[in-house]
Amino acid sequence: MSDQYILEMRGITKVYPNGFIANKDVNLAVREGEIHALVGENGAGKSTLMKVLFGVESHEEGEILLHGKPVNITDPISAIDMGIGMVHQHFMLVPSLTVAENIVLGREPKKYGTLIDMAKAVRDTQEICEKYNLKVDPTARVRDLPVGMKQKVEILKALYRNAQVLILDEPTAVLTPQETAELFVELKNMRDSGHTIIFISHKLNEVKELCDRVTVLRLGRTVGTADLDGLTEQEISRMMGGRDVILEIQKDAAEPKDTVLSVKDLSLNSSDGRPILRNINFNVRAGEILGVAGVEGNGQRELSEIITGLHAFTRGEIEIGGESIKGKSVKQIRRMGVSHISEDRMTYGIAARAGVEENVISDRYDMPEYCKSGFLRFKEIHKLTERLIQEFRIKCDDVNQPVRMLSGGNMQKVVAAREFSLEPKLSIVNQPTRGIDVGATEFVRNKIVELRDQGTAVLLISADLNEILELSDSLIVMHGGEIVAYLPDSQKVTEEELGEYMLGIRKQEPEEIRGVLHEC
Repeated sequence: MSDQYILEMRGITKVYPNGFIANKDVNLAVREGEIHALVGENGAGKSTLMKVLFGVESHEEGEILLHGKPVNITDPISAIDMGIGMVHQHFMLVPSLTVAENIVLGREPKKYGTLIDMAKAVRDTQEICEKYNLKVDPTARVRDLPVGMKQKVEILKALYRNAQVLILDEPTAVLTPQETAELFVELKNMRDSGHTIIFISHKLNEVKELCDRVTVLRLGRTVGTADLDGLTEQEISRMMGGRDVILEIQKDAAEPKDTVLSVKDLSLNSSDGRPILRNINFNVRAGEILGVAGVEGNGQRELSEIITGLHAFTRGEIEIGGESIKGKSVKQIRRMGVSHISEDRMTYGIAARAGVEENVISDRYDMPEYCKSGFLRFKEIHKLTERLIQEFRIKCDDVNQPVRMLSGGNMQKVVAAREFSLEPKLSIVNQPTRGIDVGATEFVRNKIVELRDQGTAVLLISADLNEILELSDSLIVMHGGEIVAYLPDSQKVTEEELGEYMLGIRKQEPEEIRGVLHEC
């Protein structure tokens, strides 16, 4: 690692048209050939700063220097031309195209002047795969690739465009431990070959393991930059939030009672007849958290959407409190005592342009407490919203502030406040802390445990293995649309063992899996 700075951002200030100051006098200095972590709570300004660097956003004050010289980055194309690449948390790939087609998209090699030379595209892709030891089949369709491979394609796409500075936004959010370990080896190899990497993550253990130095942002300002040698996760967390955060969830052993959710022989086929879910069987009891682990795309999302009424199913039976949900609407299922935190909070969790109060009341506006003779009881609605803002520590200007103006962590708290405040019998919780900072993560996870202790049956779906192991009382693992393992005590399972089931390397015998029914 050189002592020379390949990149400097000096005094960056970004003010949005509504007056919100996202970055105020922020400084970031990254050395050539290092992996530099950028951390901070949600709303700290990390994403905005990287959007400024990649040319997605403009800045009002400050300057950017590459190799010591001021540059003007007006858009992503100019950033790419200057050797800056960005791998977004949500992949920017075209599923129907091949790996090679995605990698060369927009910079396709030509023959005879105008025709795309696909043979050369495949050769170029193969060469860059071998150069960086990122092994992907150039001819494979992206839609057929596992998540870990798609991550590699995104990195290769940036490297094909000669990126020397690579921004990675939450790159391990959906990876298994094995895939993460493999990615880290490849990133270290890239660093050692002279590439510079900016690594954005909320997983402080990964920051410690992978990165050389860290810059911390808090409330849109730079807190400081430090070498990671000798710096603990707790110290980084304190820099991020100005307070101590408990990084391990404290909970008593579960005391399960009667079965609340029963899923029997559940199957689902796609529109073209392809099986998505196959013979899913499990129960969840009151007062327990059953975790669902699996690499994304193995049926977890469809499972949660079927139970909550968002998706029809092909065959099987689902009962809540002994009553079938077949033929019931989303609202009818919610009235049976079901709450739902969706993995896609922007689509199914919030109305982004509506205020905090409107979002909180959206599932109960017609209840007698809040509606009388067809008229809303605004005093009671306002009282409820103020109470939930206090209880869930939602940082907002007032009850009418549009939710889209909140940080990701506070958006998730709005969703949790609405979904947990009706004392549900069953709570379907899908990726509850994805993309939110350690402080908000700690809060949401503790609320899930509180819900369990109050007697709610919780079905927890998460790609974060640390989360699934810490929160769950027992686990099922999904692979290829079916349950491949039932693990009755999550405290006795390692991340490596869980990763093997998730990748399909291991699979239990049917009689072992049946325990999820007769023991639950």
